[in-house]
Amino acid sequence: MLPEAAAALVVALLLLVVVRLPWAGDLGMHAATVQRLRHSPLHPGNPLVDADTPSPYYSPWMLLLGCLAKLTGLSVFVVLRVAALAGLALLVTGVRSHVRTLSGHRAAPAAALLSLLLLWGTTLFSWSGFLGLNSLALTVSYPSVLALGLTFHFWARLTRAVRGAAGWGVWLALGVLWALILLCHQFTGVVACLGALATVLAARPARGALLRIGAGLAAGLLVLWLWPYYDFVALFSAGADLEAVHRPLYEHLAERFWLVLLGVAALGSRWRRDRWDPLVLFFALGVLVFAAGGLTGHYSWGRALPAALVPAQLAAALEATAAGRRAVRAGWAWALCAALAVGAWTQAGTLGYVVGRDALPGVVADKYRTPWTGYQWIMRAGVRYGDVVMARTFPARQIPAYGPYTVAPGYPDVFLRDAARRAEAVERYFAAGTGAQERRGILREYGVRWVVAGRPAAAPWLRKAAAGPGGQILYRVLP
Repeated sequence: MLPEAAAALVVALLLLVVVRLPWAGDLGMHAATVQRLRHSPLHPGNPLVDADTPSPYYSPWMLLLGCLAKLTGLSVFVVLRVAALAGLALLVTGVRSHVRTLSGHRAAPAAALLSLLLLWGTTLFSWSGFLGLNSLALTVSYPSVLALGLTFHFWARLTRAVRGAAGWGVWLALGVLWALILLCHQFTGVVACLGALATVLAARPARGALLRIGAGLAAGLLVLWLWPYYDFVALFSAGADLEAVHRPLYEHLAERFWLVLLGVAALGSRWRRDRWDPLVLFFALGVLVFAAGGLTGHYSWGRALPAALVPAQLAAALEATAAGRRAVRAGWAWALCAALAVGAWTQAGTLGYVVGRDALPGVVADKYRTPWTGYQWIMRAGVRYGDVVMARTFPARQIPAYGPYTVAPGYPDVFLRDAARRAEAVERYFAAGTGAQERRGILREYGVRWVVAGRPAAAPWLRKAAAGPGGQILYRVLP
């Protein structure tokens, strides 16, 4: 009963976080994506800048959310809360379904969920596609959470299919589900692929089953090819911007993940019992891809790290609930409880997203990271949907969430050919040595109607419209 009660409390905490929906990271990108799809479901254009380009963020899930916003009139942030509830529900049920294919112990699903959320390290780490409690609190409305939930369901159904005599229809449906995961969040899709490969290898299916697996793979590839909103294959040519962004994934590994070593030890026990254990194979594939990325400088491959973390975390939970002898099981259970307690304390600042920093004890408040404020204030000052705003990178990550565009995108964009030129234009505009006429020319070139600056800007074509947090000033660009 204890694991189930603890898991229920953690899920309740996440549900309360959804109400607050703390803003950090990529929330503005996803809000902007819903904005564009709400206004133009068929031809949304670039989500961040005023340009007619495709975007990998236009996934089937975001299209559904955009249509929901259009049909109901709900605000984008209400729709994102709906997305968070759906993603969380799929994640919890997906973990339960997958773990049931690995263990029949009643407490195994709850212990697995706790391990996935708390068995990390003693340095906070937040990134979409990673299931730490603090990370999940900040990304719960992201497509990555929905993709992770679908992935656990995919693995569960794939496991049952390779163990039984699943028909052609089942395999075709699995192929479509695999494609949907890849379209919704490409990096989670890689993790799903590695887990699926491990599942198939562990089952060692008969030759006849390989034809059905091939048919499912072909169905998935057909969906990826037919998806009209972006060219999935073109993502493989993403530039160096993605590598630079992902380099931090290879830093401070010990501090961030050392509690997972308990799961690595559990995998060793499973390997001694079965050389074809699916979690062991999954872990090996994940480590291989992650290491290859670090050795070759393809740091975006670091997003495959959950393929090593997830099987280790699951293995720790399964050993604690299903080891043979009572003494051995008790030893694993106590070790897991101690590790989970350390992980929970490390991520205790997550409580602040529910009650606020002021309500936390001092030692817990120190672990809390203040969410971003947002840019609602520029909309109250007269900025409208589709207006172009000149702003630096940090505000450019939030402003499009409300409907305006920025000159340069706040995030790397593999389909925006002039992204570097736009970024250079923003730098020139805000540079101290840039002349007045050159600034005016940049504003005209990109159709800028507003400027958000961190300090007063004197120019005859600018009129102060509002002051915001942190000394920011909004200027209207006069004709």
